[in-house]
Amino acid sequence: MTSLRVSSSIRKGAAVVGVAGLLALAGCSGAAGAEDAAGAEDAAGAEDAADGTATNDSGTDADTSTASSDAAYADGTYSADGSYQTPETVEQISVTLTLEDGVVADVEVTGDPQARETELYQGQFIDGIAEEVVGVSIDELNVTRVAGSSLTSGGFNAAVDDIKAQAAA
Repeated sequence: MTSLRVSSSIRKGAAVVGVAGLLALAGCSGAAGAEDAAGAEDAAGAEDAADGTATNDSGTDADTSTASSDAAYADGTYSADGSYQTPETVEQISVTLTLEDGVVADVEVTGDPQARETELYQGQFIDGIAEEVVGVSIDELNVTRVAGSSLTSGGFNAAVDDIKAQAAA
């Protein structure tokens, strides 16, 4: 029987490569909002029964619980930045919301994409966001996917949380 002896540094290197490969594959799983290795965003929007939210057809989570928020917001225009992670970079968008009686009356989103795929997805998100959020109570906003873009919504939701804090009366 022939015996092949492999040095410990080669074995360790192979183990590191194997673990890195497993982590890369885990990142490509079908989790909602995950971007696959080719840069294409996942189209899945999952229902989350644990927190009482369900994704509706527009890609915006609507609170299905009976509890209502007593938060009051001052009318006005508010701006905040939100960031989100893509496989290539950390991206940032700027969000401006105009609130009237706690309802979004107008929205403007601008981006500064760092990666080519991000430019595409941010553009799709920016083109479709007004249709999703104008006329919706700020307390009900939790965007999951807009026009095929799922990661950009993370930055949008972070900015909305900051705007809620700014506008809280």
